[in-house]
Amino acid sequence: MAFGTLAFDTLSTSGQISGTAVSVDADYLAYGSAKARVTGGADAAIPTGQSFNISGGTDHGTGDYSYAFINNLDSASYTGAVAPHGGGLRLATSNTVRNTTGVFSIYIGTSNSAASDHGNCGAAFGDLA
Repeated sequence: MAFGTLAFDTLSTSGQISGTAVSVDADYLAYGSAKARVTGGADAAIPTGQSFNISGGTDHGTGDYSYAFINNLDSASYTGAVAPHGGGLRLATSNTVRNTTGVFSIYIGTSNSAASDHGNCGAAFGDLA
């Protein structure tokens, strides 16, 4: 079976999306959108439908979570955007030490920086491998 090349500058819908956003520039898909997204619970469990390009989560201890990519990124030097999920004042950071091309890590803490088990959400921006 031979594979060809598909080239396009704009991707448009066939009328299935309502509103004004019915096309997107191909460069945005490749370079401007998140390559992974996750919303996890305090035990790193991922509710159905709450992730994109994530195969599962691991709870490494209080406030320390990691999520495995389905499709790896090409470098561990990607940008992570993270936030605590749910009520209460908490801090969140992407763990760049534990981040790899196949794993996205998140730390959650209280307002005084103590580790805290809490729901979390995050997105990874970079290039797919």
